[in-house]
Amino acid sequence: MPINTPQLIDTARLILEVSATIAFALSGVLKAAHKKLDVVGVCVMAFIAAFGGGTLRDLLLDNRPFFWASNDYLVWAVMAISLMAIVFLRQKHFQITERAMLWPDMLGLGLFTAVGVDMAAELGMSPLISVMMGVVTGVFGGVIRDVLCGEIPQAFKDHQPYAICAFAGGCVALLLRQWPSLPETAPMLACVVVTAGLRATAMWRQWRIPSWPVE
Repeated sequence: MPINTPQLIDTARLILEVSATIAFALSGVLKAAHKKLDVVGVCVMAFIAAFGGGTLRDLLLDNRPFFWASNDYLVWAVMAISLMAIVFLRQKHFQITERAMLWPDMLGLGLFTAVGVDMAAELGMSPLISVMMGVVTGVFGGVIRDVLCGEIPQAFKDHQPYAICAFAGGCVALLLRQWPSLPETAPMLACVVVTAGLRATAMWRQWRIPSWPVE
């Protein structure tokens, strides 16, 4: 059987998108719990975090229907995750910290960036636009989530590489797409590893990027 088949590629992209949706939904739930929102607020934050970046990507690429509208099981999954998380957090009295919210966010960043880059490249977008669509998909769900929670987005305020990690991962994915001998799933997997790995390293090593000096 050939290494690269449309079925294999579509399946890999679907697995990454489902995994990313779950990861970002959890980050939305944790953010809502940290803000002590009610049940509706928790569900809304989960939906915004999970679907915000992908919806903006689909708008920019004029891709219809939106990815979650054509896969409504994702909507049910996010709703179920939200309700189960509420029950778990209330029963276990889990302490919600800023650091606890960073890990699902980091994983979702890598997964969604890979999906966004691959989708844009498949639609024939230029390398720069493909990478930008990966960054939009990976970053802007969290940005919209934080704005609705009344905060400066975490991606902009912690002075640690975030969008830069997604950009680097997207570039690696596009470079690997130039090797036809590689499985077409390899660029997506490499993007996840590079993006999430760089973000994890940045948090661990406390890397900082230049910020505007304030008196």
